[in-house]
Amino acid sequence: MTNRFDTASPAGQTAPKILAEAHELVDAAARAFGPNTHPRRLLADCAYRLREPLRVALAGSIKAGKSTLLNALVGQAVAPTDATECTRVVTWYRDSATPTVTAYAPDGASANVIVRRGGGAHGLTFDLSALQWDRPGPRPVDHLAVGWPSAALAQTTIIDTPGTSSLSREVSQRTARLLTPADPGGGSPPFAAPGADAVVYLLRRLDATDVRFLEQLGTGAGGAGPLGVIGVVSRADEIGAGRIDALHSARDIAARFAAELERTGLCQAVIPVAGLLAFAASTLRQPEFAAFEALSAVPAEDLSVALLSADRFARADIALPVAPELRAQLVDRFGLFGIRMATMLVRLGARDAASLSAELSARSGIEELRAVLEVQFGQRAEELKAHSALSSLDRVLTAYPGTEADLLLPRVRARLADVHGFTELRLLGRLRTDELPLPAPALADLHRVLGGAGVAPHVRLGLPIDADPAAVRAAAVTAVHTWRSRSTHPLADQATATACRAAARSAEGIIAGLGQ
Repeated sequence: MTNRFDTASPAGQTAPKILAEAHELVDAAARAFGPNTHPRRLLADCAYRLREPLRVALAGSIKAGKSTLLNALVGQAVAPTDATECTRVVTWYRDSATPTVTAYAPDGASANVIVRRGGGAHGLTFDLSALQWDRPGPRPVDHLAVGWPSAALAQTTIIDTPGTSSLSREVSQRTARLLTPADPGGGSPPFAAPGADAVVYLLRRLDATDVRFLEQLGTGAGGAGPLGVIGVVSRADEIGAGRIDALHSARDIAARFAAELERTGLCQAVIPVAGLLAFAASTLRQPEFAAFEALSAVPAEDLSVALLSADRFARADIALPVAPELRAQLVDRFGLFGIRMATMLVRLGARDAASLSAELSARSGIEELRAVLEVQFGQRAEELKAHSALSSLDRVLTAYPGTEADLLLPRVRARLADVHGFTELRLLGRLRTDELPLPAPALADLHRVLGGAGVAPHVRLGLPIDADPAAVRAAAVTAVHTWRSRSTHPLADQATATACRAAARSAEGIIAGLGQ
């Protein structure tokens, strides 16, 4: 997967149609409300979010590694990772021709933010101490907007959120307000940052706070929260105290988290990622490779003793063929786990910075996360955006009755209930939870035909990428008959029958797409 989310719509799916219909419904509702009214402004945001890239929020408890993971996904140091005031507000990262950072107040006032660049892992700092607002008087910061030239951000707007378990109730509520939208009639200001289309939730441990917040994502605002949620066991390298087998330990923990979260239907997948290593790998410099090459020549036992702690490794009195200052930078950027992994890979044959970067990236878990994000979010971007816009439209029409827009509400709710792409996403989130009484091969086929491995027709049908249209049609027809037959089996319970009917409809969508 490339370093972006692919927003192309698959053939045979209803994403372009539902996106166009969402545009039509939002525009019709806006015309029914008078100009310069609060609902009209809320609907203007609905229309805007249909035109812009998919919005993916990074959420989790404090110090979960959200900003570090953001930098790793973008491949650049765009987010401050040190604990400053800017990590206590919601920050939106969008593609821009030139780097810009702007602070916004609750009343819509704005101010340019001074950006300071340092070294090590904490590459950037946003200075909020002396903001010059474009309106008179001091005011609090509601959210930050960062514009940055980036191919990843051109496809996806990424939202960095404050920790959900912050000691400050107000700080934690900023994330809750973004991801679990409140009733728009409750007096929220028109300039408040709108919600996300999907969420990547970072976990260091699975505690009651995480479970409660994930439950809110699924039930907030009458179920109008983000439709897609992916879990990440973050800072995975720290789980094994930085040992070389740390990611294996993290994968075992991720499996336990996944079993619990999937049992409750709170996450569609759980992936372990060493965010610090992933970001360092994407920005590996030649002097760092040379340092790892020199360290790889040190006897393994001596290097292990030096790596007992970060402070010990950087001490000047430890005899190593790398200057203490550079050793301190390596600890800051790669961590002890990353240093152990890098030196091992050099011993195993990594001969230049590019090959070492690729190997470290693969072992950090970031490529697996990108692949999951591509399937769950990127390939369904239009459906996720349409769901967000229609859910917001539903809330606005409910909160502001008494106009001709009331006539649109049945259509809006019908689209939310009937759009097959939404049904697929909900089923994929609940598939393992329901424990359907189907053989393992049939369950794997069900997951695939619903788009769990990708939404392209050949992927859904388990065919090679170069399969000709006749083969695709024949496989789709067979799939329709197979899943229709399973849905009407006399021993099939209601959940199984519903899932099988959805699979048959997915296969019918492929046939319809071939006809088009």
